[in-house]
Amino acid sequence: MQIPGINRLTFAGQFLLFGLGILLIGMVTIGLWLQSNVREAVIDRTAGVAALYVDSLVSPLIQDSPLHGPVSPTAKTELDLLIERTSLDSEIVSVKIWSPNGVILYSPNADLIGHKFDVQDDLGRAFAGEVVSELSDLSEPENEYERKSWDRLIETYAPVRNESTGSVIAVTEFYQLPDDLIAKIQRAQLEGWAIVGFATLIMYVLLVGMVRRASGTIAMQQAELFASVDELQHALDENQLLQTKVNTAAARTTTLNERFLRRVSADIHDGPAQDVALALLRIEHIAELTEGNGSGSHQEVETLATALSSALTDLRAITHGLRAPSVEGLTPCDAAMRAVSDFGRISGEPVDFDCDEEFGRGPTPVNITIYRVVQESLANSFKHAGSASRHVLVTDSGGFVDVEIKDDGVGFDARAGTGVATLGLVGMRERVELLGGTFSVQSATSQGTIVRARLPLVIEGTDD
Repeated sequence: MQIPGINRLTFAGQFLLFGLGILLIGMVTIGLWLQSNVREAVIDRTAGVAALYVDSLVSPLIQDSPLHGPVSPTAKTELDLLIERTSLDSEIVSVKIWSPNGVILYSPNADLIGHKFDVQDDLGRAFAGEVVSELSDLSEPENEYERKSWDRLIETYAPVRNESTGSVIAVTEFYQLPDDLIAKIQRAQLEGWAIVGFATLIMYVLLVGMVRRASGTIAMQQAELFASVDELQHALDENQLLQTKVNTAAARTTTLNERFLRRVSADIHDGPAQDVALALLRIEHIAELTEGNGSGSHQEVETLATALSSALTDLRAITHGLRAPSVEGLTPCDAAMRAVSDFGRISGEPVDFDCDEEFGRGPTPVNITIYRVVQESLANSFKHAGSASRHVLVTDSGGFVDVEIKDDGVGFDARAGTGVATLGLVGMRERVELLGGTFSVQSATSQGTIVRARLPLVIEGTDD
């Protein structure tokens, strides 16, 4: 839940604010509970003391009175004198004596004597042996006499017991003025509120101290964390910059290496290869001149011509392997297709080729790497897989190009990590990973081979 202004506070501020609210709610709850209990305790204590005093004076006078009729005239006279001439006159303003069936046996109001009323809850509890006291608003029918003089009184029901059997034979109901008692209650309640408020204040002060100390520790650790995060972010930025530079340098290196290989191929083709071809022509001419002279020189010339012819074939094969066709400005599909076409022209073996048609022009380093990976994978398959079908798949993977070269040949143990084929795989892996791509080989004996390469379609720092 969003509370305006609260969210702008610190965590410690929010904690202190809500903590204060919780403490105030607790203080009010405890205060109200204490106030209610203090009121009941003071009333019960005062009524209990008065009940003992009244019982000590009244009980002897009604021990021999009938249980279902008015007290005797003698007892009534003594009760009147008791109330008028003792301290009960200042403490108690009215007295009633009840029989177990709800008949008033005695009252200062002679009109009430002998009247029967329903035995209410408080009166019933008193006949059960309990002293019951409450602040009454004098709304009951039997309070007609008291209502004429007072608005409210403390009403107490005290059981009167038989001195021999201990059973309740009557109930004395007496009324006290509430002013002094209310003053005591208010004073006790005020003291209770003061204690609760002081305790709440002490708890809040301690809470503030603890939160401030914890907040200071958190703030210090937070500052250290932010500093560490800043340092880490700076390191990440530098690493990202270095990675970009490495990728850019790798892309340029790939292009430069390809150009260098083309130059080497051209130099071999135009230099040593031409010289060997010229020498071969001259040797063939010499062979024609020496033919039929009966000497062994003709055979030696033919041997030399064969060697030169073999050397020329090897030189041409080397220059063809070094020189890749230009793949600048092509799509990744076109680059892979050129490698497939070159393989088919040289080997005479068919290759299934599939490619997405959604590609745009690929970066030159990526096109070069695709060409070399497909070229090397097909060459390895031709040399080592035996009679097998081959399939090349190029797909767009959202910012990346996936190249897969698969055959169903004899396969090999990809975990061995040795052999000429493995050296070719290492070279392909290095080419791919230099551009920030991924490379994998899946193969096992008699289960064929799958070469997969994933390359980015965007390389920072290149013009493509």
